[in-house]
Amino acid sequence: MIRILLAEDAHLVRGAIAALLDLEPDLEVVGQTGRGDAVADLVARHRPDVAVLDVEMPGTDGLSVAELLAETAPDCAVVVLTGFGRPGYLRRAVRAGVRGFLHKDAPVTELAQAVRVVHAGGQSIDPELATAAMTAGVSPLTRRETEVLRALSRGVGFTEVARALDIAEGTVRNHVSAAIAKTRAENHIGAVRVAQDMGWL
Repeated sequence: MIRILLAEDAHLVRGAIAALLDLEPDLEVVGQTGRGDAVADLVARHRPDVAVLDVEMPGTDGLSVAELLAETAPDCAVVVLTGFGRPGYLRRAVRAGVRGFLHKDAPVTELAQAVRVVHAGGQSIDPELATAAMTAGVSPLTRRETEVLRALSRGVGFTEVARALDIAEGTVRNHVSAAIAKTRAENHIGAVRVAQDMGWL
């Protein structure tokens, strides 16, 4: 029996997926949550073989949870569900050791098969999402522009970024301006979002 932890913030969706997975003779949902920041504790308590994580959850997003589980519960395989075809999501997931990456619109039978595949050590990645990630292109950002946007993505201000990177605040602003132009964003928040979506951070 393959033990599954299911993390999905929409209660009705989570309940429906859990019920359908439990109908499979070799699968058992041993834990459920609607919050990303509850996953690690539930994994420690229930010791599932596979964690099925939604990308967008309150508390902590699914990709951050996957990165944490790669360190704290490496024996727990991860399948990520996404409603967004953002190339950066798949790239980040692969870097975190995620072996399953499916669109949320996929039928539950496909999810069940993905659970079996990753539990056996294989990979199950939606081909359309994989194609989008491969064709997204190389980052136009310089190393320093990437560092600046990555720091800004953590919610710190320009002064804190300058201090952390040991550069002048004016230099930070110059890097941000260049990144805004390259990402065709309206401001630094938009530049961070584009860079994350494309998997450049």
